[in-house]
Amino acid sequence: MMRTLSDTWTLARRSLRHITRSPDTVITVLLMPIALMLLFVYVWGGSLRQQTGAVSTIDFIVPGIVVMTVISGISYAAIRLNMDVQSGIINRFRTMPVAPSSILGGQVASSTLSNLFSSLLVLLVAFAIGFRSQAGVTGWLVFAGLLLLFTLATTWLAIFFGLLAKTTEGAGAFSYVLLLLIFISPSFVPTSSMTPLLRGFAEHQPMTPVVETMRSLLVDGTAGPNVWTAIAWTLGILVVSYLLSVALYKRKTIVVNT
Repeated sequence: MMRTLSDTWTLARRSLRHITRSPDTVITVLLMPIALMLLFVYVWGGSLRQQTGAVSTIDFIVPGIVVMTVISGISYAAIRLNMDVQSGIINRFRTMPVAPSSILGGQVASSTLSNLFSSLLVLLVAFAIGFRSQAGVTGWLVFAGLLLLFTLATTWLAIFFGLLAKTTEGAGAFSYVLLLLIFISPSFVPTSSMTPLLRGFAEHQPMTPVVETMRSLLVDGTAGPNVWTAIAWTLGILVVSYLLSVALYKRKTIVVNT
């Protein structure tokens, strides 16, 4: 057990070093969500305020920006894993005295830690430009737990697509679908402002309960009516992505070894 944890942390540190040495990753994962948040508040804030009602624009959009930060970050987890697969480094790790589960576990750990750190920085910027939360200690703990669960679930989804993709360019393409789901959700405008077709889709897709629960926790300090739906979606994505990733990883390594 201790060897597995040690190997996982060693491989996670390797991935974290790659992240810190990649300026384009920092720009995409951190600066783009912050820039978008500033645009929503200072450029489109007037028109959005009419739709968000009693909730200020910054308070309304922060949960969606946090979710977007995570989605932007996990695409690089898929790209980094695919690069390791294409370069043969994964097969080299398997010939070394390294715990097998730590190879994927290190990628997941580094992605989760970097995305949680990015989310924290986004929240700090949000507070600096006027975001205010009514959440108490319990509310923040539940928010942190949901954010961690969502990050783990989407990271394992990224791992699956990183293993599945034939090219490095295609490895992160799945994130565009997730980003589209963020925009077709109440992340930035209420679903009541959408056309009936889009509203029906938005109200029954996984990003909506996650964003609404995060908003309820941060703005009102309560979990809200969608908390169990949000947990069910994220747990379902986590379990399915994990099982698919492990199965695909085993199949790929068996093919190479034979």
